[in-house]
Amino acid sequence: MARARFDIRSQPGFGTIALFTFALLYLPIVTLVVYAFNASDSLSSWGGFSLHWFAAAAQNQAVQDAAWRSLIIAASAATMATIAATMAAIATTRTPPYPGLGFKYAFINLPLMVPEIVTAVALLIVFARVKVWTGYSGLGYLILAHTAFCIPFAYLPIRARLEGMDQSLERAAADLYAPPWQVFRRVTLPLLRPGIIAGFMLAFVISLDDVVISEFVKSGGQDTLPTYMLGQLRRAVTPEINAIAAAFLALSVVLVTIFFFINRKEA
Repeated sequence: MARARFDIRSQPGFGTIALFTFALLYLPIVTLVVYAFNASDSLSSWGGFSLHWFAAAAQNQAVQDAAWRSLIIAASAATMATIAATMAAIATTRTPPYPGLGFKYAFINLPLMVPEIVTAVALLIVFARVKVWTGYSGLGYLILAHTAFCIPFAYLPIRARLEGMDQSLERAAADLYAPPWQVFRRVTLPLLRPGIIAGFMLAFVISLDDVVISEFVKSGGQDTLPTYMLGQLRRAVTPEINAIAAAFLALSVVLVTIFFFINRKEA
């Protein structure tokens, strides 16, 4: 009797598992978005379609302050993290292999493996001493904390882009006596741009929705939007929280769409 031919494209049960997984991932998000348009103040009963909670969130001064604070922190941290990650990626990919290079990779990516709560407690201890010494208690601590945490997230796509780039163009420019800075500015940087954009956007999103580090490092009156939402959930849950979360989701979709079109244009 002939044995059945194995076909990787036809695996019984895989489609069902995939559908179940997607439902598990996206059904709560869809439910949240739907109830963000709920006219009722109940989270369990539908009272009709309304934009009331979006308007309430937009007119809430505390939400406005937390949102602007989150955007400032995320933009600043993502910028600094991307610059640091770009320099680290170039330093670890444009040099011949040497003893200790693997350790540097592990050291840069360490925040990805260490539990976030450990990083948050460590930053809290360090910044508490700095606050005593300097007397400064502004947003700088949150920006520095988010920068340190976001560097490995920005580093991964930038390093991947550098490793996939053809170095013959850089060598050709060097053979034509172009100075190293000119080679970087006119050859390496344009080719690296998609990776830098990807690293920046990933760092921006990671910083924007961070809760643990922000909760530990922030001072009084420095709530970010995620920590503000966490505080509201401890008191009374209203569809206004759903509306804020839906706005967060829309921002993420916009960022991913922009990145897609930029990457397609670069390609």
